[in-house]
Amino acid sequence: MAGDGRLLLLDTASLYFRAYFGVPESVGRAPDGSPVNAVRGLLDMITRLVTDRHPTRLVACWDDDWRPAFRVAAIPSYKAHRVVAEVPAPGGTTTSVEEVPDTLAPQVPVIAEVLAALGIPRLGAPGFEADDVIGTLVAREAARPADERDPVDVITGDRDLFQLVDDDARVRVLYTVKGIKDLEVVDLARLQERYDVPSGAAYADMAALRGDPSDGLPGVVGIGEKTAASLIRRYGSLAGVLAARDAGDKGLTPTQLRRLTEAADYLDVAPTVVRVAADAPVAAVDDRLPTTPADPDALVALAERWGLSSPITRLVTALTP
Repeated sequence: MAGDGRLLLLDTASLYFRAYFGVPESVGRAPDGSPVNAVRGLLDMITRLVTDRHPTRLVACWDDDWRPAFRVAAIPSYKAHRVVAEVPAPGGTTTSVEEVPDTLAPQVPVIAEVLAALGIPRLGAPGFEADDVIGTLVAREAARPADERDPVDVITGDRDLFQLVDDDARVRVLYTVKGIKDLEVVDLARLQERYDVPSGAAYADMAALRGDPSDGLPGVVGIGEKTAASLIRRYGSLAGVLAARDAGDKGLTPTQLRRLTEAADYLDVAPTVVRVAADAPVAAVDDRLPTTPADPDALVALAERWGLSSPITRLVTALTP
């Protein structure tokens, strides 16, 4: 029952990319020589999280679509630099293929199989990113009666999810910038200290103004992180900044006013891209921490085939009461 535990939401791709680059292929190979370093690393990360954080609920959130059509329609440059191909999709549309290291891509289905055998729910949503799955699960938890609501920890290496931080709802981000053994706890105090913004929502507004080249978001020319945060503090929100722009507010310098005006088309759609969804079609599942494997025989077979006996044993031990 909710209300007496802790919900851990894993930004799974963020974690297995970190595992891939953090665990050498030379120490992570299957009996047939196939690299499984990302699989081993991710399993050990989950073991560490379960051991150190003591969750009662756990969900591996998944990118069913890493470059959703609604975001690309709003800003065509969104993640465009990561696209290596466009392939046909149902309905006469196309799907973008992401640039992924050749030896990582075959490991992703193995990760999915191992999670299923363990009984750790893996949740995605058609047409949405893992960020949106996380945002939706956070919103659902916040909608529970207060006495049934669990605190939520989001495990990610993506600063975009800082927008979900909410002390009142007991939502924080455990940021992997220092590694899984030394996670940076991002709560409201940390947002205020590091970014000088008063809330998770204000962080999202600041990020829209600032932009993010790694995601193909141009931002407003000449407005960096500090200036963006200052504008959000002064006017309360991105909507407040835009209202001040339209009114020619004297608190804006002539240069800021000009640049905000020139970026009007971008700013009209940026919130749609930057803000995570809170209502993605995410399935309802039993997210209680599995205390025994859901499919022991499949788990044994996977351990043998891929040479994963040690990391799987460590995780099963951590999950066992």
